[in-house]
Amino acid sequence: MTHASGIATLALGLIVAMAAPRAGHAQAGQSLGTQGALDGARHRVIVSTDIGGTDPDDFQSMVHLLLYADVLDIEGLVSSPYGPGRATHIHEVIDRYARDYPNLRSHSPRYPTPDALRAITKQGETDVAPRAGIRRTTEGSAWIVARARADDPRPLHVLVWGGLEDLAQALHDAPDILPRLRVHFIGGPNKKWSPDAYQYIATHHPDLWFIENNSTYRGWFSGGDQGADLGNESFVLRHVAGHGALGDYFATMLEGFIKMGDTPTLAWLLKGTPADPTQPSWGGRYLRAWVRPQASFTRLTTATDRLEQFGILDLALPVPAGTPASAMATMVIENQSLVGEVGDGMMRFRFSPKEAKTYSYTIRSAVAELDGLRGQLTSVAAPPDAATRPDRRLPHWWTDDPALDVAEGDLQGARTVNAWRRAWLDDFAVRLRRAKAPLP
Repeated sequence: MTHASGIATLALGLIVAMAAPRAGHAQAGQSLGTQGALDGARHRVIVSTDIGGTDPDDFQSMVHLLLYADVLDIEGLVSSPYGPGRATHIHEVIDRYARDYPNLRSHSPRYPTPDALRAITKQGETDVAPRAGIRRTTEGSAWIVARARADDPRPLHVLVWGGLEDLAQALHDAPDILPRLRVHFIGGPNKKWSPDAYQYIATHHPDLWFIENNSTYRGWFSGGDQGADLGNESFVLRHVAGHGALGDYFATMLEGFIKMGDTPTLAWLLKGTPADPTQPSWGGRYLRAWVRPQASFTRLTTATDRLEQFGILDLALPVPAGTPASAMATMVIENQSLVGEVGDGMMRFRFSPKEAKTYSYTIRSAVAELDGLRGQLTSVAAPPDAATRPDRRLPHWWTDDPALDVAEGDLQGARTVNAWRRAWLDDFAVRLRRAKAPLP
């Protein structure tokens, strides 16, 4: 062995040692499968993100994704926002990646070039879907179709960090792609912002392979081992800030506090058994979905009317005969103004509650009979045994485990993520060191 090759071998050994998780990182009896990207499996990935939109944590998740770009085949980065987010915000992160690229490539030649990432960055839908759940073909939805039809036997993992509009449009335009897709959706607040696209998918494509992650993802920043340098703030100070352009960029988001709540979709591919969501992974564990909660009313609801948390409320209120289809009305509920649509003599609204509590709403409309109407609705958590009754209509649909022993407070399923907090943060710290300095 030459002196140079000996140094390289020693350096590689040090990196492997640093990447190894410290002991005591998960609950007793848990083990991970070996089909994750960090174990050599290469997964095809498209990310659909509302980066720059309603929540800045997508910037953090995008940094995390690019630091692991050498172990994935990233085939698309689609801007699918509700709000002001655009593809330019993805390019902002790629610009930081470009500055760190020489260091990253010294650690692995499989990191894609910045130009390769820019070429697969696409603009998706910028408006929430109408009641039909679909609106128009976009550059982003067309790209999902094109990549799903690519001549590759591997499934295409679509990680949805924002709205479902581009996925719904892709399925509408090309239903033949459905068997090729594996979708992991960060629901909760994102489902709240795109209930119509969600309802379209659940109604028209029930055979889709789909993880509906409404609360498990919150284990990424809630609970788990947060001692010493593993806290949401202390980790950023110790292991993120000052670690390349990507680390510094990450540290400027959310006042230097870890959230990156969309990252469990990626972590699920890194360590675990992605083919079986019921098995433990860094991104959580999921059970077969029960009948997706839904409630329909043709009257104003009251606090005694109940709907399971993360369900879909269909509210239809009568309008006078002759009311034009263009008549406008909004349902103002918390920080949302949901636009209604006229049909069959009714003004119809959809809403998805992300919390278990009582909501109050007001109708604002140019239709005098509707304007100023008020109502309430009580959202309740799923019962702990809900998953014992899987919905046969949704054979490939998984969601949060509602059992009490894996909840973090009222966050169902969160402990199936935070049980591995030490392991995935240790590994993330190693990746950040790649951005900071080249391999000796």
